[in-house]
Amino acid sequence: MHENRTSYPKRKTQMYQQLQELPKKYKVLALIKMYKVRSTQILPLRKILKDDVEFVSIKDKVAQKALEQIDVPGIKDIVRELSGQCMFMFTNMSPFKLNVLLAKNKIMMMARGGDVASLDVVVPAKNTGIAPGPMLTEFKEAGIPTKIDQGTIWIAKDTTPVLKGEVINEKLASILGKLDIKPVEAGILLYVALEDGVKYVEAEMVIDVEKIRGEFAQAHQEAVSLSIAAAYITPDNISQILSKAAQSARSVSVESGFMTDETKEQILQKADAQARAVAGKAKDYKPA
Repeated sequence: MHENRTSYPKRKTQMYQQLQELPKKYKVLALIKMYKVRSTQILPLRKILKDDVEFVSIKDKVAQKALEQIDVPGIKDIVRELSGQCMFMFTNMSPFKLNVLLAKNKIMMMARGGDVASLDVVVPAKNTGIAPGPMLTEFKEAGIPTKIDQGTIWIAKDTTPVLKGEVINEKLASILGKLDIKPVEAGILLYVALEDGVKYVEAEMVIDVEKIRGEFAQAHQEAVSLSIAAAYITPDNISQILSKAAQSARSVSVESGFMTDETKEQILQKADAQARAVAGKAKDYKPA
């Protein structure tokens, strides 16, 4: 018979206690899936967001047990998402704002075989400091021209072995790593988040900031145009409305022949033009 377990590793116990307390302390619980996420991406974020976000790396079984025991609206929906290696982020920040911050704080990383280049990868002409040997063949296979000088491999000229969007093979990734060239831009997006009992999935939290800024600018311009057309006065449009009213008044004055100091010249010019037109027609008139 198996005896019931009464003790657990210290790390699991601490994780269990954290996950019992933090969902009650913060308004937002966000989940990151760690598939293809490297520690070099997480460390800078911890520093940048340390005053606003608590990060907790989790084991799914411990997290499931901890979260199932607490009374937080919507928490069961998060438990269902726990599979594989995950990380929780606890904060009082809106999940939308948090996702924008994560998207802004992308970093350039060393490539691994199979990664896609985030930019045109330029290998500059320089002394690599690498001794001649098997590496010469690897440089040649990657299409990077070399020469040997002063007992080391030199790259003969600036070379672009891979373009943006192309796959970096394992050998080229190794070369770029030795040259300290980081061609892969990496960022993190929230997988799912819970705020005040409302669950948001990944697609709902992705915000195109520039697109929304443009939509706000367009909506503002349309609102201003409508308020001017309706003569609805605000501090922002009063000068434009008065200018439009003044122009309309001048047009009515000119059309009706009602002289003012501002319109008398236009009215007289108009009358003169009309008189000349009538005179011209009279001159050309021939009785039947």
